[in-house]
Amino acid sequence: MFICTVTGYKGGIGKSTTAIHLSAILAEKGRTLLVDGDPNRTCLAWSRRGELPFKVEDERKYQRLIREMDYLVIDTPARPESDDLKTLAEGCDLLILPTTPDVVSLEPTLEITGAVDLANYRLLITLVPPPPNKQGEELLETLKKSDIPVFNSMIRRTVSFPQAAEKGVLVHQVGKRDKAGSDAWNDYKKVGEEILNFWENKNNG
Repeated sequence: MFICTVTGYKGGIGKSTTAIHLSAILAEKGRTLLVDGDPNRTCLAWSRRGELPFKVEDERKYQRLIREMDYLVIDTPARPESDDLKTLAEGCDLLILPTTPDVVSLEPTLEITGAVDLANYRLLITLVPPPPNKQGEELLETLKKSDIPVFNSMIRRTVSFPQAAEKGVLVHQVGKRDKAGSDAWNDYKKVGEEILNFWENKNNG
């Protein structure tokens, strides 16, 4: 079973949104469970407003379902301490840290990852503003030059995400003519491909 944990150091960075959509991507490949460990219960609330293609449970109830699953995604409380971060990393195959392309979001993430010896994490740049703004591309290039693990794919900013949360659906299901939602879904599909490649390489290595 592949275990993926999503955590972050600031509200509004797309942590739970990432957990929801990556769970949907993985659900296309096998049985997937999303564990909502965030006190805000964002993922559980999202799932109850509609119908998602995977199971969502809180951390008190998920144990009974684990044996049935191929993929486990965990949405954690925000702002973990360094010891908590290390524990999270040790308990999963891949730790994903969403960050927006701004100093307020990025600095605490880099500080804590730099203070803890982590071998299995990647940053995910989210809420990337549309062109001509180049914040996302510039941050991606900077992180790569600094040898900081980061997904090649980034997640664009769009009002389709909060609309999807309100309806209890995935971002590409908001409306038939919602191109922004479809494009954002494709962003997550590309991230999903990177995750599956990571898992395949880890198994083969």
